[in-house]
Amino acid sequence: MKKSALVTGILGQDGPYLAKLLLEKDYKVYGLIRRYSNPTFSNLEYLGIQDQIEYVDGDMTDEASLINVIKSIRPEEVYNLAAQSFVGASWQQAKLTTEVNALGVLSLLNAIKFFSPTAKFYQASTSEMFGLSNDDGYQDENTPFHPRSPYGVAKVYAYWMTVNFRESYNMFAANGILFNHESPLRGIEFVTRKITDGIAKIKLGLAEDIHLGNLDPKRDWGFAGDYVEAMYLMLQQDDPDDYVVATGETHSVRDFVEAAFKAAGIEDYKQYVKIDPRYQRPAEVPHLRGRLDKVTKKLGWKPKVTFEELVKIMVDADIQRYKKKSM
Repeated sequence: MKKSALVTGILGQDGPYLAKLLLEKDYKVYGLIRRYSNPTFSNLEYLGIQDQIEYVDGDMTDEASLINVIKSIRPEEVYNLAAQSFVGASWQQAKLTTEVNALGVLSLLNAIKFFSPTAKFYQASTSEMFGLSNDDGYQDENTPFHPRSPYGVAKVYAYWMTVNFRESYNMFAANGILFNHESPLRGIEFVTRKITDGIAKIKLGLAEDIHLGNLDPKRDWGFAGDYVEAMYLMLQQDDPDDYVVATGETHSVRDFVEAAFKAAGIEDYKQYVKIDPRYQRPAEVPHLRGRLDKVTKKLGWKPKVTFEELVKIMVDADIQRYKKKSM
């Protein structure tokens, strides 16, 4: 019998990479999708796995639908990657962000508790929960949370609810506190993909500049394809726990811009970048850098793709996208 896994957020960035990994390990993979009038399967198509997944209807804001899904498939593993995941939008959509990222997790945990209590549960937590917290330049599993956005606040709720269900009901529930991770599947609204997409347009003569916000914030950036391996490993352990997943390196948005232009063969980036106050956040997180000692020691996980390799992968993918469109 194949092991079964339910992946929420299957149409996003991490979902397809995780689904591909699970399929390679001979899992039966179920993907939760909302009832769209025109769902977008492009990220799954990019990895060539769109026809290998069984899709089930559900919505993180509708507890009844989550109960129906868990009752019908009774998965052995549940990976909750669903979220309103754009930090910038969470100020304008604070209620929706809370309903999906916080209360939705509670609903899913309740559904598992009652109808598939032996299932192992993974919650996609985030370095945005740390916010202003800083521990000698790094954040790890013991760093206190100080979120700086409605997104971060909602994720803190979900984190502690996951811990609470683990401690209260003896459920296998683990948090992966993932630092920023990117890929060619990243949504265009995120700054990294906005940069690489914009550079691809400039490279091919389709645009003259890129409009960005603050270039000073520093992030710990890794490759999403690496990070889903850590998610999987967390649910293969004998006991549930919480882990920081990061590279241990930090780079500013400016560093990302410079590396991306260099990857495209454009040395002087300054003439192409326009600072636009519309993209400034009400409250910024200035510095995030993860300490990955625990995930390395206990799970044997380390990132494989370097920062420079990640940037080049994304730039090359966007250039190829526009070349295909022009054919």
